[in-house]
Amino acid sequence: MDKFFAHETAIVDSPCEIGEGTKIWHFSHLMQNCKLGKNCNIGQNVVISPNVILGNNVKVQNNVSIYEGVTCEDDVFLGPSMVFTNVINPRSAVNRKNEYLETIVKKGATIGANATIVCGHDIGEYAFIGAGAVITKEVLDFALVVGNPAKQIGWMSEFGQRLNFDAEGYATCEESKEKYKLENNKVTKLI
Repeated sequence: MDKFFAHETAIVDSPCEIGEGTKIWHFSHLMQNCKLGKNCNIGQNVVISPNVILGNNVKVQNNVSIYEGVTCEDDVFLGPSMVFTNVINPRSAVNRKNEYLETIVKKGATIGANATIVCGHDIGEYAFIGAGAVITKEVLDFALVVGNPAKQIGWMSEFGQRLNFDAEGYATCEESKEKYKLENNKVTKLI
């Protein structure tokens, strides 16, 4: 018996590695050699291309295509209809499959609905990409970025709350009460 759930309309090519507790919903297609961790949720009409890696507890909302070259670490959220690319200069008549660029979405990051991630630009841990943003450069850990092209406008906590740093560079998450330090344009959570 499978340790994951796949809706009867989903297509799961073989071989794939799918972790326990993962759910794959209507009309989604997982291509061969993709690897999904435990407790992932793959929404309706999602395509996961060969060799894509998703960590544990990754949430992929409806209408997302995750192309070869993309890796999502644990606890990543991919909003509805967000877009990854994997070739920087695609042309229909030119085969560039050997030019795929890698994109890593690090632990706990959120990518909002209809955002576009141009390939080759990593998304930092717990970064928060606003809806409709177009990412054309690397995003720092805990960064809040919005717009087209995306610009950083602040910092977010692990709980997804905006951080307001004082003059000494300290902030407290309003939801979790965890404390953070901003120093040299880098945020760290204090333990």
